[in-house]
Order: sequence, then structure tokens, then C-alpha cells
Amino acid sequence: MKYTDLSTVARLLITCPDRPGIIARVSTFLKDHGANITDLDQHSTDPEGGTFFMRLEFQTPHLDLSSKKLELRFGEEVGTPFNMDWQLHYAANLKRMAVLVSKYDHALLEVLWRWSRQELPITIPFIISNHPDLKAAAAHFNVPFYHIPVTADSKVKAEEEILKLCEGKVDGIVLARYMQILSDDFITHYPNKIINIHHSFLPAFIGANPYQQAYDKGVKLIGATAHYVTKDLDMGPIIAQDVVRVNHRLSAAKLKELGQYVERTVLARAIKSHVEDRIIVDGNKTVVFDLE
Repeated sequence: MKYTDLSTVARLLITCPDRPGIIARVSTFLKDHGANITDLDQHSTDPEGGTFFMRLEFQTPHLDLSSKKLELRFGEEVGTPFNMDWQLHYAANLKRMAVLVSKYDHALLEVLWRWSRQELPITIPFIISNHPDLKAAAAHFNVPFYHIPVTADSKVKAEEEILKLCEGKVDGIVLARYMQILSDDFITHYPNKIINIHHSFLPAFIGANPYQQAYDKGVKLIGATAHYVTKDLDMGPIIAQDVVRVNHRLSAAKLKELGQYVERTVLARAIKSHVEDRIIVDGNKTVVFDLE
């Protein structure tokens, strides 16, 4: 589905200790200030002493307060009394997602294609690569392309260049098969805002050449995992996963072809969940209020 008019849509994300009356209090507050709730989803880890999570979308044209005053009043009247960790997002403020990529083009092209068809509500300020190979692909979609080579000796300088480009222009980063390990320092600039696509169904087959590993093990399923990047390599909170069934007739090359298809779709799904404010990070897990 293409996104259309987002100018009137706001999204509220809430995490708090579970107790009776949360939904009633939130919905009453919004109703009293002219909001019309159009979507609501919630989850509790336990009805007795659990943690409560909620995502709520509402329409803003008839609000009786400015956005700043609404947030202030919500915090005072609802957020603080219920000990909430909450965020209010306005859908019209499209998230600016830089894309980092190396030589493989399948994940990048999927993102660019869906973005060009208005299926991903984002802006892409630029693409950064440690190789020049995909410059033409970026030009085809009229997206600026920066080639920043990375070697063992230049890694620190390269990351500094990337951060300088991103500063003030980027809300998050997509790693569309960027074959470099980001430093801990880099990651701290974008906590839970760097999305990586991993070419295996984590935690299986971590490391190089996962499709050969899968072939050698004779697996019957291969998959892909999109997750937030943390200081622990390939261990960040998982956003989305999918698998495809395979059998003994398929070569390692065919497994790779199928795997790259899954990578593309899983990455696109994870980006969409992120930019539509469908994800609440809970420690090393995520609560994802899914697209369907």
C-alpha cells in the first residue's frame, strides 16, 4: 500500500508497568482534546505485574492544543502518573534514512524501488559505499552517492567522514549489505536507529559465507534477519525474520539466490516497521506492532 496524506497522523508509543485503566486514560485524554483514534494495538508481558506496551495512531486536525502543549499536558496528566516511557511522533516528519552498501546491489535496489513507488515513507538523503560499483544505481534514482573507501588503516577516518555527512541530515541508517563492522563509537551516535540485514536466520550461521554453511549442513530452511545494530556483533534486537523452504536438489548458488530474495523483503519490512513507529525496544528484544 502506498502512503498518501500523512499530514494529519500522529503516533503514540507507550511502555509502562501494567495496571488497569491505561487504555481508558490515554483514549479519554486524546478524545478530550479533539483527537480521533484510528488504530490501537497493545501487549502485556503478564496481566499481574507485567510490562505494558501500546502503539496508537490518531488524527490531529481538530486538536484544541498545539503539539508542544499537547505533549506537555500528556506528560503531566497521563505519562507521569502511570510511570510511562512514551514517545509522540508525527507521520508527516518523514524519517531521513541514509543507506550504506558495499558491492551487493539486491538490498539497495529493493529499498530504492519501494521508496520510489512511495511504499516506504522515508527520505533518502544519500547513499554511502566503500566501493564505487553502485554509483550508477544511485544516479538512476537521483540519490546522491558518496564513495568512502575503507581499509584497515583508514577505517577510523572513514567512519569520521560518514558521521560528518550524517550529522544533522540523518535520523537513522540502513545497512543494505554494508560489509564493514561499525565501531562501538559509531553505533553510539544512532542507538536503535541502525538497521542491518543479516544473510542468515540468526543466530544460525554467523560469519562468512552463510549459504555455503547452510548447504554443507543440508538445511531445509534458509532465512534472513533484520536487526538493530549494537556493540555485540549480530546480536542486536531482532525486528523481522523470514525463511524459505529448500531441499537437497538445490546448489549453494541457488540457496544464495533464494536467500537474497528473503534478505530484500525482510529488510524492506523492517525499515517500514521502523519508520512507521511500530517498534518498541525492550532490552535486547523488540515488540513489533506488525503491518498486518
